Parts: sequence; C-alpha cells; structure tokens
Amino acid sequence: MTTDAADERTATSKSQLAYEWLRDRIVSHRFTPGYRLVLSQLAAELGVSTVPVREAIRRLEAEGLVTYEKNVGAQVALVDEGEYVTTMQTLAVVEGAATGFSAPLLTAEDLAKARAINDRMRETLEHFDPRRFTELNEEFHSVLFLRCPNEHMTDLVRRGWSRLRMLRDSTFSFVPGRAVQSVAEHDHLIHLIETGAAPIDVELAARNHRTATLDAFLSAQHPAR
Repeated sequence: MTTDAADERTATSKSQLAYEWLRDRIVSHRFTPGYRLVLSQLAAELGVSTVPVREAIRRLEAEGLVTYEKNVGAQVALVDEGEYVTTMQTLAVVEGAATGFSAPLLTAEDLAKARAINDRMRETLEHFDPRRFTELNEEFHSVLFLRCPNEHMTDLVRRGWSRLRMLRDSTFSFVPGRAVQSVAEHDHLIHLIETGAAPIDVELAARNHRTATLDAFLSAQHPAR
C-alpha cells in the first residue's frame, strides 16, 4: 500500500469515527436540538483535526440531523410536532412500499426470524421498556423489507428512522397502549406474507400499521380533537 493510499484510508476511518460519535450523541439526545456543533471543540474532544469532523457534519446534514445557518454555524436540527408528523407520514409510504416489494422474496427463515422478534416484543409488554420495544420494532421491520430490490428506497427508510430517533426517543413512551396493538399488527403482516397476499395488500397493511401509531400519538397529544 502506498503512503498516499494509507493516508486516505486513515482520513476515511477518522471521518467515519467522527460521524458515528456525533450521530450517537444526537440520536441519544446527549446533543439536544439546537446544540451548536463547534468544529474546534469537537475535534479536540475526538483528538483529530477539524477535517474529518467537518465531513461527518456534512453527512449528518444530508440525513437531516444537522442544519447549517449563516452566522450561526452547524447545530443539531430543531424539531417540532409538525416535523414528526411529516416524517411519520413519509416513512409510512416508503417503508410500506419497501415491505411490499420485499414480501414475495422473503424466505421461510426470514419470516421465522420476524416472528421470533415479534415474540420478544410481546414478552416485553409485561414489564414495558419503550426504548427496548422500539429497538425490537426496528429489527422486526428490517427483516420484512430485507429483500427489497430497490436500495434507494431502503436507504430512504433508514434515513426516516434516523430522523425519528432524533425527534422522539420512542413514540411508545407517549402511547404505551399502542404497543399491544402493534404486536398484533405484526402478526397480521407475517400472515399476509406467508399466505402469498398481493404485494399491494402487504404494502397497504405496512403503511396503515405506521399511520396507526401516528394517529395514536396525535390522539394522546390532543385528546379533545
């Protein structure tokens, strides 16, 4: 390996390290919405130059987790209920479509894995942990759109999930009763796929599953509506 290639590989690894470090702090809410991302301070904390930190911030900006304003600089994106609603609506469409495309290609092993994850979700209901339930929920849906042949679509889904993690630690913290319904709807999704339902039917079921969570959240936030 040449010196230039080695240097380039080192720079890439530092940029990836900075990206993962920053993203973890944003998603976990250690860096809260509006938190200013000062290059020199972050670089000093990470023990790197400002170059990989700047590259990491650009990646996070592309994901919608960071914004850049003139005379202010980079900061963790501000959030509001409207943004949460639009993110959930968008995710319902793209995740539903990805699941529909994936459904005919899923194997018996894939479905067995999805069912096992859903069983673990059901077990958490007795001593409910919203964060753990949300983690398992992502694992479950990742299996269902695992075989989607459209990589751009699955990338949009994952970006939507990243955005949701920043907007809400877990929607189920606000509507814990929704978790029971969610597990039942997972059973229905698996049944549709196992019985060879049309992809459009699977897509609509996955979309309705996501919007039902949004509707439950909005009802809890605005009970008079």
